[in-house]
Amino acid sequence: MKIFAIADTHLSGQPVVKPMSIFGSHWEGHWEKIKASWQKQVTDEDVVLLSGDISWAMKLTDALVDLNAIANLPGRKIMIRGNHDYWWQTVSKMTKATEGKFEFLNNNFAIAGEWAICGSRGWTCPEDPLFKSKDQAIFDRELLRVEASLSAAHAAGFSRIILMLHFPPFYNHQTETGFAGLINNYPVIHCVYGHLHSESSIKAAATGMINGTTYHLVSCDALDFTVKPLI
Repeated sequence: MKIFAIADTHLSGQPVVKPMSIFGSHWEGHWEKIKASWQKQVTDEDVVLLSGDISWAMKLTDALVDLNAIANLPGRKIMIRGNHDYWWQTVSKMTKATEGKFEFLNNNFAIAGEWAICGSRGWTCPEDPLFKSKDQAIFDRELLRVEASLSAAHAAGFSRIILMLHFPPFYNHQTETGFAGLINNYPVIHCVYGHLHSESSIKAAATGMINGTTYHLVSCDALDFTVKPLI
């Protein structure tokens, strides 16, 4: 079993209602590139972590065309919510709608061999100048969700943890936030996150080994539209 990760696929149904090429020519045919990489690397015995912003759809019923396209690819799929996944519903509703083809993390964790897969969306951190007072409640709630996921895995006896976030766990790619503190407390061996797209933010992103945890930026454009092997 191998474990892969990717985020920010930003699919938009068939026919495409929001072509990603409007964000730059490098996005042209991005889903075909992702599929080719996925099919080349991933087998049905492997796990793929989907770290948010999967579909532009506003409703779960509209997202199913995108979710089914992913479900048809090899491997077991474990997913968290991104800030643009407005179609996200309760775990039970999503599991039923996708006929159990995905595992959705929300205050829980998934088991992949000796690994516990934890995660939640995360949020803009208070250190960010763009942080508003209305963000505080969401940030606090996401901290609790991440801690609940990590705590459940730790209580179950797992010492090898992969944490999925959508938002980066650092502000300005260096300053630790509450999420980085949780990562250090448990500790987490691998942390994957997405959300970043600009050339400058991708170049400056916190990656590699930091305080014993290996960080991976897995927004699909940062990976040149491939899935990234973690384990």
